[in-house]
Amino acid sequence: MNVKRFLLVDCNNFFVSCERVFNPRLRNKPVVVLSNNDACVIARSNEAKQVGIAMGQPLFECRDLIKRHNVITLSCNFPLYGDMSDRVMQELTQRAEDIEVYSIDEAFLTLTVPDEQAVGKTYYTDHAVRIRAEVSRNTGIPVSIGIGSTKTLAKLANQIAKKHPALNGVFDIDAIAHRDLLFSKIAVNDIWGIGRRYGRMLNNYGIKTVLDFKHADEQWIRKKMTVIGHTTWREINGVSCLSLQEADQNKQTICVSRSFGKRVTRHAERAGADTSCYFRCP
Repeated sequence: MNVKRFLLVDCNNFFVSCERVFNPRLRNKPVVVLSNNDACVIARSNEAKQVGIAMGQPLFECRDLIKRHNVITLSCNFPLYGDMSDRVMQELTQRAEDIEVYSIDEAFLTLTVPDEQAVGKTYYTDHAVRIRAEVSRNTGIPVSIGIGSTKTLAKLANQIAKKHPALNGVFDIDAIAHRDLLFSKIAVNDIWGIGRRYGRMLNNYGIKTVLDFKHADEQWIRKKMTVIGHTTWREINGVSCLSLQEADQNKQTICVSRSFGKRVTRHAERAGADTSCYFRCP
């Protein structure tokens, strides 16, 4: 029986990482990238996060922090970021069966094996480690990879991989023995697709962790959160409901940024793609 796993590959601090590829002197220093007209912070290095600079913070509000900690500020260079995104996605396309370019710095990949026992429990992690090393070597961009039996679990695994340096940027959420214990320590708001409004509603009903959400009554979830919430609930319970093509059909965000003009899932489609003009500075 074929077993499919989703890998969510997310570039770390992408805009800052792009700048560091061409200016190595920026490495290990606090760096922020600013939006159009240098109005607000749209990307931060880990060092800049540690000094307290917030994502989206207006520049005038953090000038004191910037001066006190010698934070380097850079104006955005979106043609560079689009080009680097294309390079990363080309690397990923060569190393997966299918790919969904979810945003300029994120992509879902799939891997399928006919016999999971034959390849061993660490097959997916080993493969992800190789992908991470090859992308870094060939593009200079560090990535984190989350692995799961559903897209929602892969997204959650990616968040864990980014937060815990000891994991070396890769985490397979299906490979751990006590997943419920892990779920009990993660806020329900951290689930991909929950959002602030549903997060507040769930908190009001005592559903505060991923584990609470997992064990919530299915019919109650469908009634309170409609089909979208019910799909998220099923995905958290290990039932794959979202294919690579369906992930953004229900998006209701104000702005969506992509590296490509249409959904791209095959290498042949990417070969002639012109990615130079699809990303715009907000």
